[in-house]
Amino acid sequence: MRINEVLASALYTSALLLGSVRAAEDIDDGAEASSATLSEASTVVPIEKPTFTPSKVKAPFFEQFTDDWDSRWQPSHAKKQDSKTEEDWAYVGEWAVEEPHVLKAIDGDKGLVVKNPAAHHAISAKFDKKIDNKGKTLVVQYEVKLQNGLECGGAYMKLLRDNKELHADEFSNASPYVIMFGPDKCGATNKVHFIFQHKNPKTGEYEEKHLKSPPMARIVKTTSLYTLIVKPDQTYEIRIDGEKQKEGSLLEDFTPSVNPEKEIDDPNDKKPEDWVDEARIADPEATKPEDWDEDAPYEILDEEATKPDDWLEDEPTMIPDPEAEKPEDWDDEEDGDWIPPTVPNPKCEEASGCGKWEPPMKRNPEYKGKWTAPYIDNPAYKGVWKPKKIANPDYYEDKTPANFEPMGAIGFEIWTMQSDILFDNIYIGHSIEDAEKLKTETYDVKHPIETAEDEATKPKPSEDEPPKSPMDLKFMDDPVLFVREKVQLFMEIAKNNPVDAIKFVPEVAGGIGILAVTLLAIVLGGVLGGSKASPQVKKAADNVKKAAVDAKDQAVDAAASGADKVQAEVNKRTTRSSGPAE
Repeated sequence: MRINEVLASALYTSALLLGSVRAAEDIDDGAEASSATLSEASTVVPIEKPTFTPSKVKAPFFEQFTDDWDSRWQPSHAKKQDSKTEEDWAYVGEWAVEEPHVLKAIDGDKGLVVKNPAAHHAISAKFDKKIDNKGKTLVVQYEVKLQNGLECGGAYMKLLRDNKELHADEFSNASPYVIMFGPDKCGATNKVHFIFQHKNPKTGEYEEKHLKSPPMARIVKTTSLYTLIVKPDQTYEIRIDGEKQKEGSLLEDFTPSVNPEKEIDDPNDKKPEDWVDEARIADPEATKPEDWDEDAPYEILDEEATKPDDWLEDEPTMIPDPEAEKPEDWDDEEDGDWIPPTVPNPKCEEASGCGKWEPPMKRNPEYKGKWTAPYIDNPAYKGVWKPKKIANPDYYEDKTPANFEPMGAIGFEIWTMQSDILFDNIYIGHSIEDAEKLKTETYDVKHPIETAEDEATKPKPSEDEPPKSPMDLKFMDDPVLFVREKVQLFMEIAKNNPVDAIKFVPEVAGGIGILAVTLLAIVLGGVLGGSKASPQVKKAADNVKKAAVDAKDQAVDAAASGADKVQAEVNKRTTRSSGPAE
């Protein structure tokens, strides 16, 4: 029996989705095999690599992850706290200290490595002595190596506030910190965080101060060096790979501002009832002109138009498909008379048109629409009302926000979709010169080697090479790749947390809803097939079509709300202080 329109559409949609994914996988398998063959055939000149030698640089805290690293670093066994929801997550992400497996530059040079994708990680190390930078320059510097890139996740550090309750095995997002610094990327968000917690001298409460317009992180597989310098004159500087990217003042470049406004709006001041704040009003003296016809139509027939000479008035616009054939299993007694489908008349495409000719419509020159009075300046207008200003009872002035609270530990507390993020050569001290010396001994040695090896091994760039990150893909650029990568990303996240999967990849969640409706349409279409459907059949088919449209609209809404949830998740990860400050 004939499959109706709904069934055909449903089968096509399902086959396109599943077949495209399977076809893309087959193509990728072939491409990988071809790439491997070319790689084996090519000859890469080996690059001579130095051997790791520990630096003699001294600092209040200096870490190169030598063999005794585990005597200083402690993974967290706490649960991540979130005051905005009742959800909590354990820090199940594993850590290791090992040499890089991508673009290794120095033999024996190890770093702290994030081992699990799509997991929460937390680890910290206490300082031998608390670090107090009052009246001193503070320098924070460390290396980040994104061996698998970074699509969605953080690679920032936290300098934790020194207090008696600082326990490494209980380190979490709620642990009080002084400074949060480092790269973070998820979708369109790409920044180098610089956040510090400032103590209100009047209330004793802490508030996060976020750097406005932070620089972008460098998402590369070679080593990146991030440096933060805060000076006693309340200025800061951020360097990436030794190059200055941002500088300014702690008193001017952060939000909320370190110091509150001296004056605030009086909360008890009310706008007078007779206050007029409408700047313009309809002219009360204006009247509609006598010749103003509100009933004149917007369009009228073009009386001057003539039928084109090649207009085929005797030809129908649609004709039976001459190539259509009655199915072999068609039963006239059971299915009714077979009627071939119609297609556009090809003769009409060669002429100006077919069928009965009627003059076109044109804009009515007499049309004016509904009359409304013109607007004039309001003579009673008093301006925009504002409450009067009063002295801010919560005002204070802190002229030295660079005098941070004493710091007792360093920690990495991150969530990331990529594994094998490597941290190394962490310097926390007071000497810009020592930090630059460390850069010369480490980063300046490994970066040229990594860059040379990267250039020697990577394939030649292609103009039509698709984006590497599923977050950066666009459907119109490559529908097959878009579907495949989004589904794989959804399944990877869903293995650990289905709720996160819906938040981060709402397109797939919406597509599942559409697929469910499509399968329902297939079942219903198989039951209700036939050329001469009864009114009940037609009504059922219309209901299925309407359900499919509704499902599509819900998918769009899901994508929009999902984007908001992604941004909320990003904000949640970057704020990192949902627990009560101490």
